Amino acid sequence: MEIKLTQYTKGGGCGCKLAPIALSEILASHQVGKEVSQLLVGNDSRDDAAVYQIDEKNAIISTTDFFMPIVDDAFSFGEIAAANAISDVYAMGGKPIFALAVLGWPLATLPASVAAQVMEGARKTCAKAGIVIAGGHSIESQDPIFGLVVNGIVAVENLKRNDTAKEGDILILTKPIGVGILATAQKKEFISEQDLTKLLNQLTTINKVGEQLGKIEGVHAMTDVTGFGLLGHLHEMMEGSALQACISYEKIPILEEARTYIAQKAIPDATSRNWNAYSKEVKFETGVNVMEAFQLLPDPQTNGGLLIAVAPDAVQEVQSILKEAGIEFVEPIGYCTKDQDKRIVIQK
Repeated sequence: MEIKLTQYTKGGGCGCKLAPIALSEILASHQVGKEVSQLLVGNDSRDDAAVYQIDEKNAIISTTDFFMPIVDDAFSFGEIAAANAISDVYAMGGKPIFALAVLGWPLATLPASVAAQVMEGARKTCAKAGIVIAGGHSIESQDPIFGLVVNGIVAVENLKRNDTAKEGDILILTKPIGVGILATAQKKEFISEQDLTKLLNQLTTINKVGEQLGKIEGVHAMTDVTGFGLLGHLHEMMEGSALQACISYEKIPILEEARTYIAQKAIPDATSRNWNAYSKEVKFETGVNVMEAFQLLPDPQTNGGLLIAVAPDAVQEVQSILKEAGIEFVEPIGYCTKDQDKRIVIQK
């Protein structure tokens, strides 16, 4: 019997994240970072990972990320979950060194052999990143859940945060958005085989280039775009940096196939939650397809691209590194300017 993992759970991938408003309420009284001198990054800045300085030159990066299946195939689910978790280390400019597995499994409905396939997929992704899964923890749960705790290392001078963009910085996004829409089309069982292959290729591609970008002084800020969508993670970067982003909608890389599935109502539940959390800080200028933008900008991404804020004189160097890594999405999508009435302005 063919087992389709997405039929065993309501949500999937980074779309499982708690709504931004709910998360803010939960963490309102738990802000850790500034009072611990060696903790260079805590949860006070809503960054991708925690960073703890271990000596004069180096720091440890630690992150955890897990979710329910975003695809039906167990092996692919493991690949994707691992890639998504490891990405947090790359987004900080770091090098992953080892991982721990986090597994919740409904043994009453899904055999252990399927969970073993998930682990196999995760090991494949970890091998691409040059790390091993050294241990972990498992529980029996109502829904299938998998992810990793990933530890990495970074030279303090190369550490990249999500709240250190500067006025005049150019913004680049390394992967197209629309993953949540394609994943929803798969769950609803009307995605084409060709589009499913394209979805899987993007979801399993690791953001290894982040380690190289960390060494570039002109890269002022970096984050990976995941469950809060491009809109949410861009807002976090601008709010933390006290800046405004001016984005050209036509320059945002978008999975063209997503437009097809928008017309078929393949919209993740998390899209509306993300929009409700950030829409008050967004201004649309004349000429933008606002109805389409509503479906795409807050679309929850899983293992999305790196959002990079880079000084104008370092853009060419960044683009060269991205191209050498086989990344085709290297053109600027906008720029950072001084703080004004809205955090994000979407231009044509």
